[in-house]
Amino acid sequence: MNEVNTDIHAVLKRFFGFDSFKGNQEAIINHLIAGNDAFVLMPTGGGKSLCYQLPALCMEGTAIVISPLIALMKNQVDAIRGFSSGEEGIAHFLNSSLNKSQIKEVKDNLLSGVTKLLYVAPESLTKEENIEFFKKLKISFYAIDEAHCISEWGHDFRPEYRRISEIVAQIGRAPIIALTATATPKVQLDIQKNLGMMDARVFKASFNRPNLYYELRDKTNPKRDIIKFIKDNPGKSGIIYCLSRKKVEEIAQLLTLNGIKALPYHAGMDAATRSRNQDAFLMEEVDIIVATIAFGMGIDKPDVRFVIHYDIPKSLEGYYQETGRAGRDGQEGQCIAFYSYKDIQKLEKFMQGKPVSEQEIGRLLLNETMAYAESNQCRRKILLNYFGEDYTQDNCGMCDNCLHPKKQFDGQEEMLNVIELIMSLKENFKSDHLANILAGVSNSIIKSYNHDSSPFFGIGKDHTPRFWDAVIRQGLVMHLLEKDIERYGLITVTGEGLFFYANPHELMLTEDREFAEGEDDDSDEAVVNVRHQGSGEGGDEELLSILKNIRRDQSKRLKLPSWVIFSDPSLEDMSIRYPVTIEELTRCQGVGEGKARKFGEEYLKVIARYIEENDIVRPDDMVVKSAPNKSEKRIFIITSIDRRIPFEDIADARDMEMDELLDNIESIISSGTRLNINYYIHQTIDDYKVDDIYSYFKEEADSDSVTDALKALGPDYTEEEVRLVRIKFLSEMGN
Repeated sequence: MNEVNTDIHAVLKRFFGFDSFKGNQEAIINHLIAGNDAFVLMPTGGGKSLCYQLPALCMEGTAIVISPLIALMKNQVDAIRGFSSGEEGIAHFLNSSLNKSQIKEVKDNLLSGVTKLLYVAPESLTKEENIEFFKKLKISFYAIDEAHCISEWGHDFRPEYRRISEIVAQIGRAPIIALTATATPKVQLDIQKNLGMMDARVFKASFNRPNLYYELRDKTNPKRDIIKFIKDNPGKSGIIYCLSRKKVEEIAQLLTLNGIKALPYHAGMDAATRSRNQDAFLMEEVDIIVATIAFGMGIDKPDVRFVIHYDIPKSLEGYYQETGRAGRDGQEGQCIAFYSYKDIQKLEKFMQGKPVSEQEIGRLLLNETMAYAESNQCRRKILLNYFGEDYTQDNCGMCDNCLHPKKQFDGQEEMLNVIELIMSLKENFKSDHLANILAGVSNSIIKSYNHDSSPFFGIGKDHTPRFWDAVIRQGLVMHLLEKDIERYGLITVTGEGLFFYANPHELMLTEDREFAEGEDDDSDEAVVNVRHQGSGEGGDEELLSILKNIRRDQSKRLKLPSWVIFSDPSLEDMSIRYPVTIEELTRCQGVGEGKARKFGEEYLKVIARYIEENDIVRPDDMVVKSAPNKSEKRIFIITSIDRRIPFEDIADARDMEMDELLDNIESIISSGTRLNINYYIHQTIDDYKVDDIYSYFKEEADSDSVTDALKALGPDYTEEEVRLVRIKFLSEMGN
């Protein structure tokens, strides 16, 4: 290998202005220049980017840096060009944001040998025309930034990342450096296996960020708490993370109304607005950015003084990376997260219907997050242990649990009561049902199962159902109990739980840590992990507007409510995935095959034309959603209805309440399966009522809300009647 400049200290001073390296940087750079593979685990702010930027300037050829976000690429290319005194061609990026003339300029610079660093999105790397072009270049090495995206265990999984090894082999092997700020031992192994670099030297810096303060707060009134916190810290920069775009907009507006300089940032905004808001934050024109996880990766702002999580993240990897954006200069950094069990339940709900393997991974990651939130241990110790690092101090002095220890009690007897109750029941139930039995709450569901006659009914009546719910949650955290998300959150006893039951011992549980259920207005839109145009961001607003116009025209032409044709989430998913076939359309949220074939052709033609006219680069590997889950119970319901069995008999056969049966039927209908329930409707509802309800949904309703229907129809109609006719209407009109 012919070195361009072997004096790395001179390059460090000339291009980056530093006199010395920090941590493992020098060792990593020398290792890479010598032609070896490297795996770098370094916390946010530790100087990862220098580990590949500097050797690229020292080595012959061009380093290909695979990076997930357009904002990150632009930020780093601008910084390198600033270091290099006007040598514009020294660094470039290649992604879907460039037009054809810009792409030509980049390729000309590469062929002339001027460019030392080329940033590419994984989707751009995997395009056949780019692979053929890269074969013409002298590649010094490949750098995979944010390498946790490779792993299905990582918090930001992207399928294109898993093809990197295959593409590198096609272009031509060169040294590989993989870098990430968040990787558990399991994720690290997965990354190394996938990249074929099991023999790579691992450089691991400590994950401890001693300047960061970690705190979990009860989500009783988070908006008030956030405004108070910001006003108590005037002029300080901060990031507030929310899981949904809707909540981002809402919180940003709330802060502005309260005299706080804040802007939103999420993937549903147009690129120019996102860029403008990001720059306003970097240039200190605003103090606060309210964002989804799309914001912050690789953004170089060292003086962020606090990171607030309005919603608890889906994984500890995500939480650690996002909190790591605070205090990168080594100064003050406060990390506050609001937590309610309702948020966990929401995230669990979003997993239903996904492939079983994805559910398993999601459940494990979510359980770790819940354990962290509800634990009374040192938060720093939990985080570092999660990443395979020991923290030996008993008290870090920089987290809420260490500064304000919570009261504990020996919950051995309470946990034994929970386990024995579960084992005494013929079938499994959700935690709230179990808590009501133990607290002695007699309601219709308890009575329907005769659980008010159970020897465990009221055995813990000195405590509230919320107390028992908290005991059950801590049992889940301790792996004594397990929740089956696929079966609607039913609680079972694990092997560890059975061992504890047979060998009881002291079990310290936390007192007075019953988290809120969350705000009433927090029913956020579904959190969908989507990928768009290789940028890691989602939602083409222009296309979405076109699709809504098609739906409006279709609605008028077919004389159907627009929500029957395609819901807003369905159109939004189309604007992300760009489906051009019926099969691809059925992968979009809430679109079954029947609905796709009935309404979809017009949308597919427009999307195909839009892709061609706007030079849209679709990902080679679409993110595929599994077919709607049809569990054994659902198959039984479908076949029973096909055989015209009365609903009461179907419910009795599966020990369901009528409400639960209707919930299942509605879920089957919404996934695109057509059911004919006329036989049961004619048995139970007067014909004039059926006509009235059907007409209401067809001609008057603005949505499929049962509550709105009951208000409009009056007191002579029951909720069950409305739900049954709504099922008939949606099945006939939509599927």
